[in-house]
Amino acid sequence: MPEFTSPALVTLSDDATLTDGVFELVRDRPDQVVIRHKVDGEFADMTYREFFDRVMATAGGLVAHGVGPGDRVALMSRTRYEWTVLDYAIWMAGAVTVPVYETSSAEQVEWIVTDAAVSLAVVETPRLAELVAEVRDRTPSLREVLVIDDGALETLRADGAAVTSEQLEAARAGVRGDSVATIIYTSGTTGRPKGCELSHGALLFDVLAAEAHLPELFSKQSDPSTLLFLPLAHAFARLVQNVAVQVGFPLAYSSDVSALVEDLARSRPSYLLAAPRIFEKVHARARQTAHGSGRGRIFDAAERTAIAYSQALDTLGGPGVGLRLRHALFDRLVYTRLRAVLGGRVRYAVSGSAPLSERLGHFFRGLGVVVLEGYGLTETAPALSANQPGHVKMGTVGRPFGGVTVRVADDGEVLVRGPVLFSGYHANETATKEALDTDGFFRTGDLGTLDAEGFLRITGRKKEILVTAGGKNVAPAPLEQRLQTHPLISQAMVIGDRRPFVAALLTLDEETLEPWLTAHGRPASTPPAELVHDQELLADLQGAVDAANTSVSHAEGIKKFAVLPVDFTVESGELTPSLKVRRSAVMDRFADTVTDIYGTAAEK
Repeated sequence: MPEFTSPALVTLSDDATLTDGVFELVRDRPDQVVIRHKVDGEFADMTYREFFDRVMATAGGLVAHGVGPGDRVALMSRTRYEWTVLDYAIWMAGAVTVPVYETSSAEQVEWIVTDAAVSLAVVETPRLAELVAEVRDRTPSLREVLVIDDGALETLRADGAAVTSEQLEAARAGVRGDSVATIIYTSGTTGRPKGCELSHGALLFDVLAAEAHLPELFSKQSDPSTLLFLPLAHAFARLVQNVAVQVGFPLAYSSDVSALVEDLARSRPSYLLAAPRIFEKVHARARQTAHGSGRGRIFDAAERTAIAYSQALDTLGGPGVGLRLRHALFDRLVYTRLRAVLGGRVRYAVSGSAPLSERLGHFFRGLGVVVLEGYGLTETAPALSANQPGHVKMGTVGRPFGGVTVRVADDGEVLVRGPVLFSGYHANETATKEALDTDGFFRTGDLGTLDAEGFLRITGRKKEILVTAGGKNVAPAPLEQRLQTHPLISQAMVIGDRRPFVAALLTLDEETLEPWLTAHGRPASTPPAELVHDQELLADLQGAVDAANTSVSHAEGIKKFAVLPVDFTVESGELTPSLKVRRSAVMDRFADTVTDIYGTAAEK
């Protein structure tokens, strides 16, 4: 079985915890800015001293409210600076953070609060408090609910005024590296979520390993800062938070996706962490805007040049003179404007949570933003590998962090072992044992390959491989990635398991649909539901399908597709909070559409 281990660059003592770094940095760099939060619509700076004081005051309040070492405290909020203050305050009190997505249903909240035996919950809004109240009589461990928008932090600080530093130190004293820091419930596409227990040591090792693996992102010379807009209930966003606090650089927050462009312009981050969908949307909307304004030919030429330039960077001779001249021209005409959309300072971005298409990776590197695709799971704290600025292989998720071993099993499944691994699934010994093999490797459920240099390529999910009625194995992810680069397509789901051929379900991106409607003489407000059989639209989308099919064999190609009347959303249940498609939910909701594609006789 192919296997690769990167040399360990980080060592931790058995008693190292996530709170240690806060004490060290407030001592050594009290005036260093660590938080940038919104005040009257503008970002205001918070130093380490101010952050430390708020964390300790909040921790005192938690102790005053009966939170003790090992107790579980739920956090249910959008991404905002109070989340980070509360997270570190919970750890200062010796307790365990249980993140809950603010989009969760009452049933999901009930399960998480009950399974984790949460004793206190802090939620963002009165509406979320009402949601928790719906299940309060079925969550016997939950004693109290505090609301951020109703002054939860102010209440905690006031109530904790009488708690001494000695009491807080006593609460923290029993916490060691192997103590559980957080229980993150997986937002899986099927089944009931499992509570993934991550220790202080695993989370801290991941922070320091990421810093050692990607020094160009975090060194003082790069004047590092970032804007966090992913939900903090997600493990990857939590890593961004912890890196900023532990390494020591400004972290700005954006909780409103509609204000993301403005927040990028105001905060001017040096690097970003985002899901591939963000990069797909930036590209698709830029292309659509250019074509809608009559500058489509210029954009298309700039796109081809960016991709060619990036591809040439991987060759021995590099870009030729003519290509360099075209690239310089388009840098002035196009690329500078696209970089400005990301704030103007971003030179590196880390893409995680789903595969990024190679073409898109080359496009962004060609315009001056190197997207470093990485990989990880909640169970790996979460990151375990990433491409590095000087060692990028497009289409791979890079090499493992130092001290992490990656193995590819005989059936193609990616296995992982190292200090980043989770402690186990909360109160679920059976699932924990099933997730680990006899050598202590975690079974990721992903399929992949390792090359001789240790670069890992993810080829699909083991459970999502489609087997057609003819016995052909088809990985849906590569086709879906190609389809989603089309500006009109929001989501693409490839189907065909036990069916006679491969097909696709497509949803429309309403933001890029409006220019298309205008250009084709239709009312700009025409809803997607009225376009599912539009022949001109279907012809445009057929071009995207044909382009995607060039990447696979004829047997794997998409033979039919259907446009769905609505997009997938977290609220309607087709997407997980980390924006992965829940395939079973889509198949259930749009069963009639699937039947229309295949016909009732070929249903199975």
